Amino acid sequence: MRIKLKYDLSSQNTFRMKVSCECFVEYGNVTELAGLNFDRLPKPLLHIGEGSNLLFTGDFPGTVLHSDIEFIKYVDIGLDEVPVMVGAGVSFDNFVSEACRHGLWGAENLSLIPGEVGAAAVQNIGAYGAEVADIVSGVVCFDLKERKKVKFSRKDCRYGYRSSMFKEPEFRRRFVVTSVLFRLSRKPAPKTGYKGVSEALGGRVPQSPSEVREAIIRLRREKLPDPAETGSAGSFFKNPVMSAEAFARISPDGSAPHYLLPDGMVKVPAAYLIDSCALKGASVGGAAVYEKQPLVIVNRSGDATPEDVLGLEEKIVNTVRERFGVVLEPEVEHI
Repeated sequence: MRIKLKYDLSSQNTFRMKVSCECFVEYGNVTELAGLNFDRLPKPLLHIGEGSNLLFTGDFPGTVLHSDIEFIKYVDIGLDEVPVMVGAGVSFDNFVSEACRHGLWGAENLSLIPGEVGAAAVQNIGAYGAEVADIVSGVVCFDLKERKKVKFSRKDCRYGYRSSMFKEPEFRRRFVVTSVLFRLSRKPAPKTGYKGVSEALGGRVPQSPSEVREAIIRLRREKLPDPAETGSAGSFFKNPVMSAEAFARISPDGSAPHYLLPDGMVKVPAAYLIDSCALKGASVGGAAVYEKQPLVIVNRSGDATPEDVLGLEEKIVNTVRERFGVVLEPEVEHI
């Protein structure tokens, strides 16, 4: 276990905001987590993964917790469905890579998404027609209020678009994910309906999850910045969901990219709305809209401040609202 006071968080958030916390605790197992004297730790408590979906808007006055629980255990009973228990501190992409290497389907469309397994289960990460909720079977947590281990089924987690029970006000910051049970499959089940995926595959039917993974990785590298080179938090805004009438006001001829949802609502790519406002490359201080993907805000200068990012966010939201009457909501959590 590591406990550090006045800890620099620059390396703990992919935006590379130069902020600090009063106390930083990294634990290696559930016993260490349960053994912490929470009453003596500076408050509030915040649990993070790689910090890949966060914007620290300033120094954090409390304790930041981080999991170093790393294991991948297969429960192979010879059936098509293969349960896999994964520690919350495992890099999510390492888990996807491992699953694909074993020829197991289900996680491949989520390749190269930054972050750790625990955070993925909280955020319900998604990309290219897949969400982590599609493969989650259960989540094991430590209850900070009751100070005990608890388990939740996939249904208990109440997954929605970039949401889960763990993000609801009543439970927010109460439960620390320690491991996640996934259910993968030996049976081929490629998800290639997303246009970019089918094109990256050359229109062929993939014979292995690794083929899909390789296509997804090519797509992401073409459109998204490498977090190791350019600070960002990935997709900054949620794709807005609206009624058919609202969509008709945005695109009377229906030509704007959109996705019809089962309940009759319409999801419109936020990137389309931002791009239509000619905001690619727009900047405030050291923060900028990424030129290859307008859904992403980057720390272009390397020393952008939280105020720069917040200023650019406000500029984007106001411009899109004035042009389309749509209010974009951030996907990135503001701390």
